[in-house]
Amino acid sequence: MIRAIRGVAAATALALALTGGTAAAQKAGGILRVYSTESPPGLNIYEQATPQGQAPLMSVYNNLILFDQHVAQNSLETIGPDLATKWSWNEDGTEMTFTLRQGVKWHDGQPFTARDVLCTLDLQLDKAKDKVRFNPRKSNFKNLESVTADNDYQITFHLKRPQPAFPMLLANGFAEITPCHQTPDQMRQHPIGTGPFKFVEFKPNEHIKVARNPDYWKPDRPYLDGVEFTVIRDPATTVLAFISGKLDLAAGLSPSMMKDITSQMPDTICERTPGNVNRHLIINRDKPPFSNHELRRAMALSLDRQAFIDIVGQGQGEIGGALQPPPGGLWGMPPDQVKDLPGYDPDIAKNPHRPARSWKSSATGRIIR
Repeated sequence: MIRAIRGVAAATALALALTGGTAAAQKAGGILRVYSTESPPGLNIYEQATPQGQAPLMSVYNNLILFDQHVAQNSLETIGPDLATKWSWNEDGTEMTFTLRQGVKWHDGQPFTARDVLCTLDLQLDKAKDKVRFNPRKSNFKNLESVTADNDYQITFHLKRPQPAFPMLLANGFAEITPCHQTPDQMRQHPIGTGPFKFVEFKPNEHIKVARNPDYWKPDRPYLDGVEFTVIRDPATTVLAFISGKLDLAAGLSPSMMKDITSQMPDTICERTPGNVNRHLIINRDKPPFSNHELRRAMALSLDRQAFIDIVGQGQGEIGGALQPPPGGLWGMPPDQVKDLPGYDPDIAKNPHRPARSWKSSATGRIIR
């Protein structure tokens, strides 16, 4: 059996993810055993803000549109149909109309219609009667004025102003469509979707299990009989579980752990693709001594970001700004501009922003140069 690992090599502003490839010969059936670092607080997908809660539930639902999962880098050009078969903009770019797929049923047999999309957006915008406990998706739709149903299988999104990248907010893992006939509380207990897998069981701090949906609207899909997401909080334990054959896919591992696995299991499939996991130094700027902006500037200038990449990430990573830097990121600051930021030149000794004097913290008595 060929198995795959996914690791994380975190750097100062970018992480590189090592993702599992696909075996040359595919065979339908079987249970995919996946490692998860955390146990989600519940099963309401609107209340999930992390991949640990999002990934298991994505297989239960569908989006209107979805990024092509076979393309490493998400972009407008890689968006394809899912519950919507086609879409178009009006002339001034403020209305986006979707034609919905007909004949799709929820896991309980009820038909999918435009009403489900309206209920989904009401929950995401906090306009529904029964609200979610917290809503990490609401900020995605600040520019959304309203959503209307032209008929049972056509809906229109009305924007406050043109937003060409708006489809990307509907194509990611935070835009699943959920049934109108389930309340947020019911979703927490037993989610019902239109997706390739049906929810089976959730044991907090242990596992989430989903099984193949035999009535899935995509012919001959899914290939698997089910997926088991096992919660293992200790990465070292994950390595042992993978090597012993208890996992088929592992994620969130350090480069050293990756090397440990591949040295013992040379047949393991591993591919590197850019990720967006960041290393941060977080301080409270309202509390002394960090309320002193000169001290904060000195701290920024004293950090050797390349050393973080070389040591913590074993050379796997890039220095960048707030957004993921290129080539992995589409919107990140170019490397030549990053070097001009205070403290970001890899050669600290030649950094033009390097302070010529020292700062002394009265709280610690330490000199920062």
